[in-house]
Amino acid sequence: MKIRRAELADLEAMTEIYNEAILTSTATFDLEPQTREERLPWFESHDERFPILVAECDGEIAGWACLSRWRTRKAYERTAETSFYVKGTQRGKGIGRQLKQAVIDEARRLNFHTLIAGVSQGNEISLHLNKSFGFEEVGTFREVGYKFDQWLDVTYLQLMLD
Repeated sequence: MKIRRAELADLEAMTEIYNEAILTSTATFDLEPQTREERLPWFESHDERFPILVAECDGEIAGWACLSRWRTRKAYERTAETSFYVKGTQRGKGIGRQLKQAVIDEARRLNFHTLIAGVSQGNEISLHLNKSFGFEEVGTFREVGYKFDQWLDVTYLQLMLD
């Protein structure tokens, strides 16, 4: 497996992985699958400061992770939100763990001060993975999303890098 910066040519595979999460999990609160064109502005909003990484296995994209702006105001510049998604057939192989480590390493290289992770109810594996990297729970927003005919909480975690 190779982890590298995402390229525009990866967007189709990344969109497929994201759409799988939309349809089968509470990992995202998007409700409808998206097209490559609908995902393009999201892709283009990431840059050298807020990168997207992909895990490539045998020439195919198996997952992706990114650092995203936490808020747009200037005082938040050294805070980023982390996200990662792994293709269903590739889960349980350590890809998510390697992507998470890579995105934390990138955040340190880019001189971020703190990372945020939002984990929705029902994603115990993601919650455990974040905690295994030292992310600490800082709060839970109750019933902020409605998906699959149920109200869902989101727990926020934080990792201090300094």
